[in-house]
Amino acid sequence: MGLTATARSIPGTLRQEILVDGRHRLFTDEPLHLGGSDTGPAPHELFPAALAACVSTTLVRYALTKAWDLGQVTVDVDNDHRSIPRRFVIHVALTGDLAPSQLERLEKVAAACPLRRSIESGIEFAELVELRHDHVFAGG
Repeated sequence: MGLTATARSIPGTLRQEILVDGRHRLFTDEPLHLGGSDTGPAPHELFPAALAACVSTTLVRYALTKAWDLGQVTVDVDNDHRSIPRRFVIHVALTGDLAPSQLERLEKVAAACPLRRSIESGIEFAELVELRHDHVFAGG
């Protein structure tokens, strides 16, 4: 297997502590109107956030190999998580001094971010629900 993300519920709340690949921790929560405390993003909000970060990182890494000055890179991802099929609108803003041919290439690079490619290629799910009597947080 590749990367493992583990969510552990925080008793009495809708918060989740997430451990990513045994190295990084983050938290999710639900908004107040859904009974949460609104102390972090809701889980579905991490999806467009991850896509924005992936596109930005992919562009910056590519530009470093070409020694292109992108300036400030800002990637906005708008997502209507209720639409079917899901729709993501990605807007990339760059402040560097770039030629039209560079912008055209960067558009292709942005479309090749690994997260987007995995979404486009299709996703398969397998679930297992089990009753456990230990209380160990996987990975830590």
